[in-house]
Amino acid sequence: MQSNSSSFPDWHGTTILAVRKNGSTVIAGDGQVSMGPTVVKGNARKVRRLAGGKVVAGFAGATADAFTLIERLEAKLEQYPDQLARACVDLAKDWRTDRYLRRLEAMLLVADKTAIYTVTGVGDVLEPGESLGGGAVAAIGSGGNYALAAGKALIDLDLSAEDIARKAMGIAAEICVYTNGNLTVESL
Repeated sequence: MQSNSSSFPDWHGTTILAVRKNGSTVIAGDGQVSMGPTVVKGNARKVRRLAGGKVVAGFAGATADAFTLIERLEAKLEQYPDQLARACVDLAKDWRTDRYLRRLEAMLLVADKTAIYTVTGVGDVLEPGESLGGGAVAAIGSGGNYALAAGKALIDLDLSAEDIARKAMGIAAEICVYTNGNLTVESL
């Protein structure tokens, strides 16, 4: 992610993957944070449970910005209990229109038992399409495309959502230098 000041190096280092299959939803995140070519931390926790454990959120981007967004999402979930889509849309509207929030540099991957949403600062609330086998996969972060491709390749196999998430994240960690195999996995 490009910093606002040219005196700071680029911060990289997140892969977040969500998999929903056979009534189970999993979000997995790697633990690596890098500053330029240097690994600064290998065991960061970028996946959190929200709404009394009914929702899981993973974040990519500036950590303080992501925490701010997660706090806002928690408030929206309190305002709209058991309405994840509405909470995400309301957060995206605020994020896009509020002068302070508009400057935040992060993305969220949010899920409950029935849905997965990618929420961005440009007003997007994206729900992944269903695979032929009925599952869904979404990913964000520097290794997100690798994890997404691996997850989509695995979704129709006879594997659980957690097995798919772990295998896909392992593949992403082998390809993306900003992703490691130290995973945080939360299941619903």
